[in-house]
Amino acid sequence: MATTPPSSDSDELRTPLVATAAKEAETEKLCIDEMLRKYCGEFGKWQLRHFIFTSLAWALEAFHTMVMIFADREPEWRCTAATAASCGVVGSPCGIGPEEWEWVGGRGGATVSEWGLVCGDKFKVGLVQALFFAGCMIGAGIFGHLSDSFLGRKGSLMVVCALNGIFGCLTAFSPNYWTYVILRLLTGFSTGGVGLCAFVLATEPIGPTKRGLAGMSTFYFFSIGIAILSAVAYVFQTWRHLYIASSIPSILFVFLVIPFLSESPRWYLVRGRVTEAMNIMSTIASTNGKHLPSGVLLSLDEEAESESSEALILNEYKNNKGAVGGSIVDVLRFPVTRIRLILMVAINFFCSVVYYGLSLNVVNLDTNLYMNVALNAVAEMPAFGITAILLDKFGRKPLAIGTMWFSGLFCLLGSLMSNVGVWKLVRMVCGILGIFGMAGTYNLLFIYTAELFPTVVRNAALGCATQAVQMGAILSPVVVVLGGWVPFAVFAVCGIVGGMFAFYLPETLNQPLYDTFSGLEAGLA
Repeated sequence: MATTPPSSDSDELRTPLVATAAKEAETEKLCIDEMLRKYCGEFGKWQLRHFIFTSLAWALEAFHTMVMIFADREPEWRCTAATAASCGVVGSPCGIGPEEWEWVGGRGGATVSEWGLVCGDKFKVGLVQALFFAGCMIGAGIFGHLSDSFLGRKGSLMVVCALNGIFGCLTAFSPNYWTYVILRLLTGFSTGGVGLCAFVLATEPIGPTKRGLAGMSTFYFFSIGIAILSAVAYVFQTWRHLYIASSIPSILFVFLVIPFLSESPRWYLVRGRVTEAMNIMSTIASTNGKHLPSGVLLSLDEEAESESSEALILNEYKNNKGAVGGSIVDVLRFPVTRIRLILMVAINFFCSVVYYGLSLNVVNLDTNLYMNVALNAVAEMPAFGITAILLDKFGRKPLAIGTMWFSGLFCLLGSLMSNVGVWKLVRMVCGILGIFGMAGTYNLLFIYTAELFPTVVRNAALGCATQAVQMGAILSPVVVVLGGWVPFAVFAVCGIVGGMFAFYLPETLNQPLYDTFSGLEAGLA
């Protein structure tokens, strides 16, 4: 008996099902960290170029922050030829008449000499510094939110650098002290957003195992910026010319560098612009000499962990899904991130008080001002390097505790030393070792804070941490003015207490950067 051939209708019904199943098997849905690790490369040529160009903004931030050291310095003064015999024994111009002394090099060298900010008006120099950091505090919060929302990381960086260049140049034309104060406040407002926007934009496209070392390296650009500023200030001896010279690089950065930077693929993803995110990931892969298969698609954390049909995935990819957003209110609403934010705000505040306080307290190296500032910048670099090397070996948490306690210990020893004879030298060494330890803490806190929060609120959280840093910067000159053993004692308490707070933070070494709160929650489960 002849066998009956199989029905063609049955074959036609089975074929689409088999093809669909095959296509579903070929489709791979990954979060950004997994895609970088598996296909694009965690730190290749693309990330290196992007990291260097973006981190140049840190040098610009150093220009606008540290220019006050030179512009607001108190120049040397001397007795006039007619009164040299009578006023030569006086150690300060406050005890003699204005006609009996004069500024060396004329009045245009610094704001102090031009507007007479000495004696009873000396507090005005500190007021400018405090208001600059107050502007930084406000700007950090605002631009932290804007970079997480519609402006994005790249757009926010372009805005703050442009504002820095404009406000800095306008400062050079200040007709009086109070105009100068307002323009420095505005410069601080824009400067507060530079570091956090540049940091997040530079590190978000980097894979998890390379992100720590790269994040730590950003602070080299800040220290190099300070050293370069010392040379610029040596060339431009008048404060008005110095402000113009230190502000023009920000304008050049906007036109010559930012156009060649890419927006963060993480920001595109959480904003629902999946196509743009995939385009950047494809560029990263090709530039790094890798291949990104066509069946690999991006998704948020929780979606990458769940099963989806091919139709749903392709629909999200082609049509782009709605944006996922968040604010600081969401950080406070979620219990895990609320505790993390409170701890990081406190730790950043304590770190800033010690870091800026010791910077002001240990600048007397008995050399000229330009050399002092350059040496201080160079002295921080070994701390950055050592911390960067140890970061991926011991983790973020132990290193944060260790560096803060290291700094606190030497500050405590410094508070016990008298300021006479050989003990004066010992106290100076204690201060140098204190700032060495706190520079390491300051360096790792950015990467640690960034890793503790999901993408939708990462810059908002960094903005809050940066605001805490600025609050500490405002307070530190007040602590230094107290004099004697008190500043070292305060710095010791801040370092030790800050290290104790770090005990309650989780370790983030080799952990993924979560995109959403639900992804973070799933990772903690």
